[in-house]
Amino acid sequence: MDYTVQSLAALSGVSRRTLSYYDQIGLLKPARVAENGYRIYGKEQVERLQQILLYRALGMKLEEIQAVLSAPDFDACRALEEHLCRLEEKKQQIEKQIQSVRKTLSAKKGDYIMKDAERFEGFKEEMIRKNEAKYGAEIRQKYGEEAVDASIFKVRGMSEERWQAAEALRAKAEALFSEAMREGYLKSETARQACAVHGEWIRLFWKDGTYSKAAHAALGEMYAVDPRFRAYYEKQIGEGAAEFLRDALAVYAQTENMQN
Repeated sequence: MDYTVQSLAALSGVSRRTLSYYDQIGLLKPARVAENGYRIYGKEQVERLQQILLYRALGMKLEEIQAVLSAPDFDACRALEEHLCRLEEKKQQIEKQIQSVRKTLSAKKGDYIMKDAERFEGFKEEMIRKNEAKYGAEIRQKYGEEAVDASIFKVRGMSEERWQAAEALRAKAEALFSEAMREGYLKSETARQACAVHGEWIRLFWKDGTYSKAAHAALGEMYAVDPRFRAYYEKQIGEGAAEFLRDALAVYAQTENMQN
């Protein structure tokens, strides 16, 4: 069945303006243009639009979606299987959150005695969900599925005490970076300590055996160029913090190179 822009918009729930934009950037071109100037979409374009919407639901950017769909080795069946796995994971996460909220509500009503560990489980799942929604696509592309999944596994296995210890390391690292920035010297002992403590914090979340000073420095590069990380560190530490972290971690990584 063929669709005009208007009928495809009605079918998919995507606005005509969005479909026109997808056409403009080459993400979803019509099958043909009729004599009256109407853009006509066929089965192939409907299936492609479905893929676009599925990837958008996972938080991918349009340029990333275009690269995936345009790849010579793109396999629609495999992509759908991956979507299904992600959706099953989200379903499990949502079910856990529902159970946590139900238990919390019952506890507030006096019908259930909720253990502290149960409260913490709900918090961890919420944090994982938010991080996945905000950074999932980028970090999976950069570090790979296995590394990210291993990190999530470590977070889920953390006790409340270990989580609090991680939070203490994060706060200590940020305080040290703030002090090092005031000193204004990348090779200072304070800057070195800040990088070392930050590294301890990172290792609590990264897959075992994957940490190195070089990998840590590469993370610092991401802090400096990604506006979300820049905003976080500027809020926590001060203006220019992301660039300072990047440069301090680069100097810190050089010490490993000199020792090898």
